[in-house]
Amino acid sequence: MPGENAQQPIDLTTPENFEKGQRVYDRFESGQCVDVKAELDAAYGLDSESN
Repeated sequence: MPGENAQQPIDLTTPENFEKGQRVYDRFESGQCVDVKAELDAAYGLDSESN
């Protein structure tokens, strides 16, 4: 069935989730982040292979 394994959207406006994204952004800006998508997936607990 299509969409059966679809993940629910993440509310990026919550303080906790905003902070997660900000940490990845700060690493990106400082040049420490090599793979932004992988780091964001890890920060939000997403399976990067299915995205």
